Amino acid sequence: MNRPGERISRALAAVLTSALTAALLTGCDGGLPGDAKPSDPGAGSAPSAAGSGTSPLANPEGTKPGLAPLTSEPDRAAARRLIEKVPTKGRGPKTGYDRDRFGYAWMDTADGVPLARNGCDTRNDLLKRDGQSIQFRTGSDCVVVSMNLHDPYTGKEIAWKKAKATEVQVDHMVPLSYAWQMGAARWDKAKRQQFANDPLNLLPVDGPANSSKSDSGPASWLPPIKRIRCSYAVRISQVAVKYDLPVTAADKKSMLTQCGG
Repeated sequence: MNRPGERISRALAAVLTSALTAALLTGCDGGLPGDAKPSDPGAGSAPSAAGSGTSPLANPEGTKPGLAPLTSEPDRAAARRLIEKVPTKGRGPKTGYDRDRFGYAWMDTADGVPLARNGCDTRNDLLKRDGQSIQFRTGSDCVVVSMNLHDPYTGKEIAWKKAKATEVQVDHMVPLSYAWQMGAARWDKAKRQQFANDPLNLLPVDGPANSSKSDSGPASWLPPIKRIRCSYAVRISQVAVKYDLPVTAADKKSMLTQCGG
């Protein structure tokens, strides 16, 4: 006759044996019960918005995707040193400015810049550079018809489709009309075309944010997301130094302030 204590012991042993067997079988798949597999949707942690994109200090040609914040003091000090190199002057008149003075929009034939003459226009080159989960038009490896974009200016994750093209706009970080007023009016046509299609000066962003910027300098407009503002100032400085283009004193002061100056 089994005593109550013996029956309980056998029952517990059976439960433990069953649990151990299940754990060993699950372990053959490389995990414990309840663990997500690396191939499972959502397994692991998604990259944070703050970690998206490339540091401008590591992207001097603008060929790498996105725009990452500069958070360390050494990086911000390097940013201030770069900004200090940018000359200043007053903003001139807009007389004679026209978008066509910089060539037709998104030309593939501008000389002297990365990605030119590759059979794909500048806008699509930039969408391919910065987009994720890209889909192309049937039969094309150039024309982007849908993608996901992390917008560094607002922090939005944008599921973009070509049918609503203006939801993503390509920002000239130094606006063309601003450049015209600061000296580009005296450049030759080839240099203006280079400037307008240089990936260093171009960033796909949220359309409404870009529209609100218009042709403003950093003293009048900054990205809504504060953590990206120093990086924004650095990219403007990189463009200004490359093209020997001054900014206004107010804009330079604002740029230094964003990087702790």
